[in-house]
Amino acid sequence: QVQLVESGGGLVQPGGSLRLSCAASGRFFAPSAMGWYRQAPGKQRELVAGITSDGRTNYADSVKARFTISRDNAKNTVYLQANNLEPADTAVYYCNFKRTWAPTYEYWGQGTQVTVSS
Repeated sequence: QVQLVESGGGLVQPGGSLRLSCAASGRFFAPSAMGWYRQAPGKQRELVAGITSDGRTNYADSVKARFTISRDNAKNTVYLQANNLEPADTAVYYCNFKRTWAPTYEYWGQGTQVTVSS
């Protein structure tokens, strides 16, 4: 059974930084992409940042130049460095591993709360 476990969330003041981590355990074929999503109260879950197996990255416009996604394949871990945080970044952050070629799969973490407030 594959499990994704996020860590690093918490309460931070505006302008502060956090580093989220997501470690995968279990047996699985290499993902084609890893990503971070977030969901704020009353809103749909949205993609924050993604990274492909060959290292290409993409970001939501709202976080470009502030957030950086990276991965450690040896540790089956994906990171999200979030700088210059704003109250609008407050949400539950979820990591996602997916594989779009056979055998396909998609796994989600349980989520970690990020609250940006003074």
